[in-house]
Amino acid sequence: MPISPSSSAQAAREVIARRLRDLRKSAGLTVTELASQCGWHHAKTSRIENARTAPTATDIRLWCGVTGAQDQVDDLIAQSLHAESMYTEWRTQLRKGLTALQGSEPRLFQDTRAFRVYSSSLVPGLLQTEGYAAGVLGISAAFRELPVDDSAEAARARVDRSAVVHQPGHTFVFVVEEAALRYQVCGAEAMAAQLGYLLTAGALPQVSLGIIPMDTPQRTHWPRETFHIYDDRLVSVELVSARVKINQPSEIALYFKAFEQLRSMAVYGAEARALVLRAIEALH
Repeated sequence: MPISPSSSAQAAREVIARRLRDLRKSAGLTVTELASQCGWHHAKTSRIENARTAPTATDIRLWCGVTGAQDQVDDLIAQSLHAESMYTEWRTQLRKGLTALQGSEPRLFQDTRAFRVYSSSLVPGLLQTEGYAAGVLGISAAFRELPVDDSAEAARARVDRSAVVHQPGHTFVFVVEEAALRYQVCGAEAMAAQLGYLLTAGALPQVSLGIIPMDTPQRTHWPRETFHIYDDRLVSVELVSARVKINQPSEIALYFKAFEQLRSMAVYGAEARALVLRAIEALH
């Protein structure tokens, strides 16, 4: 797996940085000279060229202006915006609240034919009941210190979004660590309802639900960060600070490889149901 799930975003930033550095060198300007002509401190030039600071659209226009590369402005700005969109901090995504976040990418869910989801800590969002989702989102609202806790409304919106599971033309492969069945992120009654729904959802013909037992001997993979694979074109990874979108083919291939290895450790059918029933019994 990549050293960091944000490596695709960083690689995209580094491409922009190299292009800007090459423009400066081709123009025969030093770091200090370019900074002086752009009207900022030379340290900013170094941060941009080393991909530690993302250039703004204004920065790029000034940079191209002093290096005589005005014809590259639009392309560089578009490329930079794409790089930054790959790594989006949760605080940016949550400005409009948790409810708005649930419907932020409607086309992604409708357009995806094959969903592959691995979760080490929670029941996947597409399989969450309203009570369970309210517990998860309530914890998120408290941790993010959101001014308005709309977790109950957001939970209803999440369940509405999950209707895609019942729509024709989609398939779903879920791989969940058994420990995720035991983390009580909501009350016992809501937790029991959630686990009961897993028994129902796991029996749907378009759904494959695999559970990796906690006592699996000789694991080929330790529990990973939660990630979603949309067809073969996008991977979304959830971090504490941000959500990372990966569309670099080589990295998508690594996530496919990891998913298949994790999937091979899971149990299905009657064995998976037994693990869910055991988790329900543990609530009493």
